[in-house]
Amino acid sequence: MTMYGNFDICDMPLSLKSNRIRVERFLADNGLRMEDVDYYAVAIDDDGNIIVGGGLQGNVIKCIAVDSAARETGLSNKLISHLITMANQQGADTVKVYTKPGNCSIFQSMGFKVIAQSPCAILMENGVKGINAYIDYLHQIRDGRPDGAAAIVMNANPFTRGHRYLVEQAAQVASTLYVIVVREDRSVFSYDERLAMIQAGCKGLDNVIVVEGSDYAISELTFPTYFLKQVTDATDTHITLDLDLFATHIAPALGVATRFVGSEPIDKLTARYNHLMQEQLPKRGIEVNTVERLVQDGQPVSASRLRQALADGSLRQAAELVPATTVPYLLAHVAADALRAELNTTPKPGLVDCSDNGAHQDMDLAMMNRSIDALRPYFVKLALLGCDGEMPETEAVRQVGMDAEKAMLNATGGVNTHRGALFSMGLATLAAARCMVHDGNVIEEQLQGIIRQVAAGLAPTAGTHGNDAVNAHRVTGALDLAKGGYAQLFNNWLPAYRCYMADDAATALHRLLLLIMSQLDDTNVIHRVGYDQAQQVKRQARELLDSFSLSGLAAMNRDYISRNISPGGSADMMALTIFIHSILN
Repeated sequence: MTMYGNFDICDMPLSLKSNRIRVERFLADNGLRMEDVDYYAVAIDDDGNIIVGGGLQGNVIKCIAVDSAARETGLSNKLISHLITMANQQGADTVKVYTKPGNCSIFQSMGFKVIAQSPCAILMENGVKGINAYIDYLHQIRDGRPDGAAAIVMNANPFTRGHRYLVEQAAQVASTLYVIVVREDRSVFSYDERLAMIQAGCKGLDNVIVVEGSDYAISELTFPTYFLKQVTDATDTHITLDLDLFATHIAPALGVATRFVGSEPIDKLTARYNHLMQEQLPKRGIEVNTVERLVQDGQPVSASRLRQALADGSLRQAAELVPATTVPYLLAHVAADALRAELNTTPKPGLVDCSDNGAHQDMDLAMMNRSIDALRPYFVKLALLGCDGEMPETEAVRQVGMDAEKAMLNATGGVNTHRGALFSMGLATLAAARCMVHDGNVIEEQLQGIIRQVAAGLAPTAGTHGNDAVNAHRVTGALDLAKGGYAQLFNNWLPAYRCYMADDAATALHRLLLLIMSQLDDTNVIHRVGYDQAQQVKRQARELLDSFSLSGLAAMNRDYISRNISPGGSADMMALTIFIHSILN
């Protein structure tokens, strides 16, 4: 709490219902709406009434309001200074404010400059970098090219044949075409993935330059409703601010005279954005050229249609909508989703799930999710190896695996969360990519053949718990499973999973795990409790599968926690089965 005269500035967590009600009422009295800010700083009088308030979301000040009786007190400046200090302490070198035009002079007196404006709101910022740093970057990208260029602002979540078609049509008539990538990480595919997909997808078009995104083009700052896909009474204000930023700063820096956009027959928000673009940009000297959406199989090609296909578990349908350069990113997405499907299955015996950490003292759900996030880029790298013309060299595969393991350990503080899953899922991702790029589809026999071929060049990893169990008890380890093309998975587990899905999808994954546990010599279990108890685990899994119940699975979990049993190898094979099902479906 900080004292200013007779007033205090303090935090008001909006998670408390009483605080939220007071703040909502205060903002409504001042013609503002509530937003989900990280915290709220307020000045309160002796009667507990809010005098001046402001919210901070990252490095953006929002919802500044001042009671009419306190507008000459200078409290607003003190509160703003407090919020700037808080943002700086959190690492922000530039602070922005989204406010009413009537508050402009208050912020100007504190060093803020207007960078975009609309009739109902203005966007201001101060700091050492900000919009000028991005403009400097754009000037470097332009590199002296003349005026008259064109631009597309693209999210590409992910990059589809439709995006490629839009770029091709624009590139045919533009001297230079800049494709600006939306930077905000609010999409299914990360910014880094989308940037890489667009760069790969635009290769061969010599007059196309892919430009890194910023906070100044379709971002949470300029256009928050875009990421909610809702048309509200604030939408036009957000769109106008975004377009003003483009016309005032981005277009002049790149010498852009034309902005290309795809037609939007489905999404109301994007359609509204296109309408206002056509209405406002020509008044600023920028032509708007609408390209009719690419149609395939009688339907417009769209990223939302593709994402739905992925959600439905049909990689084949999704892949039909993208150029070959996007396929590795789809496969990495499906691989990560399979790992999360295994992780989120609850309850599970002795394994980390949504309810507990199983028999693990050193890992939890959040750590496992961080691990999956860390591995995802390396699934892309392995898929890219599979897309090469020749079968990848063993050393190249091994190096990506080593880099992935290092990233995983960095994300988990040294805890081995997914080493086994990295091995099996990585091989399958590489093989699936090779099938899709060279044959246009994933066929079971070809997939197994490529897995066997790549695995044949790999050597056992000496000193691991799994390799020790293999040597001591002559069981089939992870490498031998791969060298056999995961025959047990294709012959037993995958057909059974499909039957479980048809019978009762809600318990299909639980039963799949028990089936694998009943058949797999799980080297993780052998390491923890020995070979004899590992055989008992297999029998118990078979018995519970034969008379399945979730309560029985929960009881098994409690038992395994007490006995330090964790069937991690079975969990890896469960995730791999989910992945194989998705890419063959």
